[in-house]
Formats: sequence, C-alpha cells, structure tokens
Amino acid sequence: MNNLSGSASTSLEADPAASTSASTGNRVPAETTPGILLCLAVGVLCMLINHFFSSVSALLMAIVLGALWRNLAPVPHVFDAGVGFSAKKLLRLGIIFLGFQLSLGSIIALGPGVLLVVVLSVALTFLLTAWIGKLMGLGLEQRLLIAIGFSICGAAAVAGAEGTVKAKEHEVATAVGLVVLFGTLMIPAMPALGLLLRLDDRGIGMLVGASTHEVAQVVAGAGSVSAAALAVAVTVKLARVLLLAPVVAGVGVYLRGKHKVQGEKTPPLVPLFILGFLAAVLLRTIFDLPEGFLASASTVQTLLLSAAMFALGLGVHLRSIFSTGIKSLLLGLVATLIIITVAASGTLLFSPA
Repeated sequence: MNNLSGSASTSLEADPAASTSASTGNRVPAETTPGILLCLAVGVLCMLINHFFSSVSALLMAIVLGALWRNLAPVPHVFDAGVGFSAKKLLRLGIIFLGFQLSLGSIIALGPGVLLVVVLSVALTFLLTAWIGKLMGLGLEQRLLIAIGFSICGAAAVAGAEGTVKAKEHEVATAVGLVVLFGTLMIPAMPALGLLLRLDDRGIGMLVGASTHEVAQVVAGAGSVSAAALAVAVTVKLARVLLLAPVVAGVGVYLRGKHKVQGEKTPPLVPLFILGFLAAVLLRTIFDLPEGFLASASTVQTLLLSAAMFALGLGVHLRSIFSTGIKSLLLGLVATLIIITVAASGTLLFSPA
C-alpha cells in the first residue's frame, strides 16, 4: 500500500505519515533521514514560536502545520519513510520522556474525588465509545482507536495503541484527524462551559484537564484562563495520560484472546514504550531527580512529540476521512459529548479545593 516510488497518488492518500508498519520496518537509515530531519526541523520551529508566543502550543501547531501541508499541497515522496518513522518511533520515545513529567505523588495529591473523576472520564468514554461504535457498524480497530484517543490523550494515544490494535493506515489517519478536529474546538468551548457552570479557575482547570483530548489542547485552553487553572488542568490531564498503560494493556489482553481464536498473530500484551513510560514515572516518583535533568527531559519530550505530531498531521487527509462516511465523524462527536458530560458532572461534584 505504501508505494514510495509511486506515480499514483492514491497509494499514499490514506495516510503516508502513519504508514509505520510498511514505511519503517524495511527502510535503511539513508531513506528515513530526509523525513526525520524535516519533522525535527518543524518541531524546532514550533518550539521557537512557542518560546516567543507562549500561548501557541508547539504540539498543536505542529499537527496543524502537517495537516495543512497534506491537504493544500503535495508532499514529496522522499520524505515518506522518515515521516513514517517519526510518526511511530519518535512518538513512542516522546511518550517515554513524557513520563518524567509525572509524579505519582502529585497525582495522588489531587484527592480521591478528582482521581475518581479522572478514572470515570477515561473508563466511561472508552467503553461507551467502543460500544456505540459497534452499534453503528464501525470496525473493531477503528472504534478502538477513536475510543482510546478521545478518552486518554489524543493523537499520541492513537499512535501509541496502533501497534497493539493492528489498525490500517486510513483508520489511524481518521482517528488522528477526528482528535485534532474536536479537540481544537474544545480549546475555547471548555473554558466557556466552565464559566457557564459558575466554576472558579481551579474548577475550570479540572474540567479542561478531564475532558480535552490533547495535552497541547489542554495547555491552550486552561492557559487562556489563569495560571491556577493551567496547573490543575495539566496535572489532571497527566493523570489521564497515566491510564494509557492499563488501557493499552487491557486492549492487548482482549485482542490476544480474540486473535488466538482466529489463528492470527497475537498483538503484544504491553508495548515496550509503555513499560519505558512507566519506568520514567517511577524514577520521577522515587528519586529526587535534578531540576536540570527534568528541564532537559521536558525539552526533549516536546521536540520529539512536536516532530511526531507534524508527522501525524501529514497523515490527516481530510478527503480520506470524509470518504469513510459519516459514522466515524459522528462517533467522534458522541465520544466528545460523553467525556464532556462525565467531566462536567464530576467537576461539579468534586471541584478541587
């Protein structure tokens, strides 16, 4: 499906950036270099812009730039192998470094009420989205990717679970595109909803963190309210990110049994990058890591995830998304409404002190 020499554009239309299985497994480093350098260069550019305009998220900017390029102009085939590498390998390495931002102590300090809301937001959104997607007639892989992306941490969760779910390229591209679409709409909508519900700044931060899809979108939304809202929002969101490990492991267990019955190759129970992510969390929790190391890890994580988000953006072909029919778009809307409802109800009941 991934014809890199190709003259026919349709072979890459579904999702060249996310074609990780075909474009990264059998490529020599020389073929991946142009695409990797392109993604890293765009990541650096987005970080520089964020440095001077802090309200503009580097990750969000990167994925939007990738999507704009993909849909407005042709992407040279020379970049395909490296873009596929970035969408998979750099993304997973970035998630490992993301673990250094998480301390179990800071998450526990949120309190049992807030943690309950986090768990319910993820669990109910995931389960209901997967169930409703089945009722709508969507394939297992597509509905699982949408459920994971919308309940946990957006495009990073979609790409991180792609190997376990064994989804097709166009299914990954569709899930990423939907996360970008609905998550971007939530940036102004969630603070507005918080004001409508008469929440204080910390309450708005909890609402944003418990509902909004992407970490970058959480920062953009809560940052527009106040520093207090941003601090709560990021902590709540990172608590949701922590649930990526058990959710992916659970999906792996389910699919192992399913594929075993069908006589197919079983997917991995827990991907190695998830174990690396958990190891980073434990290191941050157990040891008093130097501030210089944590700052460097944060910079590396932002660069890797920005590069990966640009690569994922290059896989967001809007025509391909809409050509799959209205069902995926409708399921994305339903998933968004579910997590907003659970997060808003939980925030009203357990608003942070």
